[in-house]
Amino acid sequence: MSHLRILTESLFDGEAISHQQVLSIADGKIIAIDDDNAHYDEAIKGLVVPGFIDLQVNGGGGVLFNGSPSLNSLKTIITAHSQYGTTGMLPTLITDKVEVMAQAAEAVAEAMAEKVPGILGIHFEGPHLSIAKKGTHAEQYIRPISEREWQILERKDIGQILVTLAPETVTVKDVERMVSLGIKVCLGHTNATFEQAQAAMDAGADGFTHLYNAMSPLQGRAPGVTGCALLNDQASCGIIIDGHHVDYVSAKLALKNKPKGKLFLVTDAMSTIGTDQTEFSFFDRTVYLNDGRLTSTTGELAGAALEMNTAVRNTAQGLEVGKEEAIRMASMYPADYINQQKIRGRLQPGTQADFVALDDDYQVLSTWIGGEKVY
Repeated sequence: MSHLRILTESLFDGEAISHQQVLSIADGKIIAIDDDNAHYDEAIKGLVVPGFIDLQVNGGGGVLFNGSPSLNSLKTIITAHSQYGTTGMLPTLITDKVEVMAQAAEAVAEAMAEKVPGILGIHFEGPHLSIAKKGTHAEQYIRPISEREWQILERKDIGQILVTLAPETVTVKDVERMVSLGIKVCLGHTNATFEQAQAAMDAGADGFTHLYNAMSPLQGRAPGVTGCALLNDQASCGIIIDGHHVDYVSAKLALKNKPKGKLFLVTDAMSTIGTDQTEFSFFDRTVYLNDGRLTSTTGELAGAALEMNTAVRNTAQGLEVGKEEAIRMASMYPADYINQQKIRGRLQPGTQADFVALDDDYQVLSTWIGGEKVY
């Protein structure tokens, strides 16, 4: 058993900040936290915080998961995002052919078998979506669920599966079946009525994908999917805080309305992360990066050019929640949503030694996954 003692300048364990604490690490886990700073192997500057967990990552490092659903692509994507504090992710495949879904699942299975640091499962965003709210998804691949998709969803070797679907395109029994398989079901890219969305929640769906975006809005006489997301206290919502997808006032309203812990940060990041890329091909379109905003040639937002540490900074400052709560929204709350609260999202004895050192401006000084420095 390999032991490592790391002296932290400051430590946020998920609950409180302390100083000059030593993390004792063995076999990738934290085994103790103490203040015996006379004996340590390495000292870390800055504020050490739980590693960020991103449940919606389409790409990074010049790679889009849809364009190259392979083990090497997954390694490239997690490496790119680890520079910005991400220590766990659900690589996300947006609506595509079932053959591409199968390739993506196989890539994740290989990553899980190899124990590639940071790959926790897979997020299938589609293909069972609303054409009216498809956003940048390719309409030709939006389709009803079939036995071929079920064969992929029933795999037990691809970690945590999260599915984003439009409840008006599947049956309540489909939702119940997914939930029975341990799949996290989120509603998104949906034009459903409140009643349709609530029926899916009653069947076991418990999340919403990129709150406010690509979902029927809250109106006085039609509460829609957005109203369902805000009303259901037990439901968690991912949200993109990049200054483009959601107005800060709307985000503050969600924060005010949702119980603490039920709003978590996602990047919805595309291939540009960690590169100087300013455009890339996306199905039959081109996506351009201008002033931090990704826009398709057909006009709509096409994912985000957002890193997790930037999302945390935007949340702390723009939403005025403070540093500690913003960090929880990027670590503890997404970990809780995928039932990994005993493993990730906190720094305490027994949890994974996944942590990030930040400076005062939320820049990443170093990133560690399983007690190994990866950036």
